[in-house]
Amino acid sequence: MAWRMVEHAERQWNVTLAAERQANSSQWSLVFSFRAEGADRRAVWITYPLSSMSKAALFAQAEQISDDTLKAVLAERLE
Repeated sequence: MAWRMVEHAERQWNVTLAAERQANSSQWSLVFSFRAEGADRRAVWITYPLSSMSKAALFAQAEQISDDTLKAVLAERLE
């Protein structure tokens, strides 16, 4: 299930989020998965520069990220 949907380069992208923690770290990092709609369901995983000791706090902070910011993050990765 998509968390959000954004449009970039005339394609719709389903955005989901996840939290990952590196070994020997107490910090959770935010990761976005962008999946293009259509026949070519290309997936792009991007670590976002946001971390927290609490996964719930991290997801609450993610809610504040605008769609325009998500589009910019995706565009930067695809270029």
